[in-house]
Amino acid sequence: MAQSKKYEILYIIRPDLDDESKTALVERFDGILRDNGAEVIESKDWSKRRLAFEIKNYREGLYHLIRVATDDDTPLGEFDRLSKINDDILRHMITREED
Repeated sequence: MAQSKKYEILYIIRPDLDDESKTALVERFDGILRDNGAEVIESKDWSKRRLAFEIKNYREGLYHLIRVATDDDTPLGEFDRLSKINDDILRHMITREED
C-alpha cells in the first residue's frame, strides 16, 4: 500500500464569528476531511492575526491549522471546494509536508 502523504491546511476564519459558530465550523471542516478518507493528525487554533491586506473588509482573522494524512487527493479537493464557498473562511492554503 502506498505511503500516506501528509499535508498542512491553514485557513483564516473571519474574526467576528462567535466561539460556538467557530467551533462548529472547525468540526465541520475536520469532518469533511475524515469523511473523505483523510486522517486528521492535528487540528488547532493558531492565533488571531492582523492580515497583510484587507480581505472581504476584514483587517484581521483567526488562523486555524490542520495536519492531515491521506492516500489520495479527494479529501483535499472537497475541503478546497467547500471552503471557497463558505463565507466564514476568508482564505485557505493547502501545502504538502516534506517526506
